[in-house]
Amino acid sequence: MIVSWLLAAVHLLAFGFALASILLRSQGLRRCTSTENLPAVFGADNVWGIAALVLIVTGGMRAFGGFEKGAAYYLHEPLFHLKMAALVLILLLEISPMMTLIRWRAAYRRGDVPDFSVAPRFARIGTIQTVLLVVMVFAASGMARGIAAGAGG
Repeated sequence: MIVSWLLAAVHLLAFGFALASILLRSQGLRRCTSTENLPAVFGADNVWGIAALVLIVTGGMRAFGGFEKGAAYYLHEPLFHLKMAALVLILLLEISPMMTLIRWRAAYRRGDVPDFSVAPRFARIGTIQTVLLVVMVFAASGMARGIAAGAGG
């Protein structure tokens, strides 16, 4: 019972950290025209990555680890499928920014100036990821209250 409660609390807190960090990273990328902005972008990116990992681990444990309603419930729940679709889209959208930011970190450590021309596009991707993260929160909230996707009232 306590482990289930703690997993739920950590999972919910991770949503808050994920939302804040992706917004901060996107804001930093919008302003990114020099290496001066990179430490803030990298810091927000670190928190975003950790929060995403915590969400995936705690969510997996809650759904499939025997701490909540069980896999049978979640696999037949339309809102769970919506939540997982949003997660998959977030992860797919993250591939290009993640790979680029890894290269930027290496360039920054060498004292080189990365190509910032993609920063605005990555900021837009972050905005899309933010919306998808909010969709995940609404889906989770609906599941917690027994609301079926497409059902009225």
